[in-house]
Amino acid sequence: MLPGNIFVKQKGKFMQLKRNAEGMNGRETVKVNCQNQIEYLTFPALEELGIVRHLFSTRYGGVSEGVYASMNLSYTRGDKKENVDENYKRIAGILKSSSDKIVCSSQTHTTNVRLVTERDCGKGIVHKLDYDNVDGLVTNIPGIVLCTLYADCVPLYFVDPKNRAIGLGHSGWRGTVGRMGEAMLLAMKNAFGTRTEDVIAAIGPSICQDCYEVDEDVADKFKHGFPEEWKFLLKDGKASGKFQLNLWEANRRVLIKAGIRKNNISVTDVCTCCNSEVLFSHRASGGKRGNLGAFLTLIPEE
Repeated sequence: MLPGNIFVKQKGKFMQLKRNAEGMNGRETVKVNCQNQIEYLTFPALEELGIVRHLFSTRYGGVSEGVYASMNLSYTRGDKKENVDENYKRIAGILKSSSDKIVCSSQTHTTNVRLVTERDCGKGIVHKLDYDNVDGLVTNIPGIVLCTLYADCVPLYFVDPKNRAIGLGHSGWRGTVGRMGEAMLLAMKNAFGTRTEDVIAAIGPSICQDCYEVDEDVADKFKHGFPEEWKFLLKDGKASGKFQLNLWEANRRVLIKAGIRKNNISVTDVCTCCNSEVLFSHRASGGKRGNLGAFLTLIPEE
């Protein structure tokens, strides 16, 4: 096994998960786990807190077939409902929970954040969603499992250990320009009294700068949204008029500017597009794919 790569045991073989040096910050930020033949990723910095369970799913361990193989968590991309139901059931088992405790977002690339209560349990899985345009979820209720979905966009995890509160945010380029991370922290402050300096955050597996080429209009939005920092986020693309965008660094800077301590942010080194055999990627698949899931729940106090 070569240094700088994660290897996952799968059917007698080691599956390789490429890691990107640009995401590393001097410590292991993402760890591979395998339980009940389900392979998933976790953040050591969140595990060490001892008050949450969390994961970021891979493509392995579910029952879906074809382009959705096998751990697809989307009901809206053409997969069989019974397959997605079973996939959620398996993920819930890893989290020592059940599908009726999971609360899903309704993502439309906004910076809208929903305060989740017991009344929301099961929404998006066993109950229909009765809200829309929600890209962030926050709660302080133990046992509720927050869930947001991905296939290249950036998952943002937040844990406030002082007030025992959590949040999950979905941040594509629109959410990043809109400073989704800041919106999440403001929602947690308003709901739970969260202080940003106490928060432990993680920027999850998503598309890396080398894989994420954008047009000039998107680049201009980042130049306007990050007037003093855009040179650290954009580099010339592989074709004229194109740019390579670093969503990992953009979100890291949003979190730091919002008040999170640098050492309290774990930045992924795993690109969904580089690892499209292991992780769903919209760009790599041309849109023929399922969805990955980010999950976060507070452990009930004994």
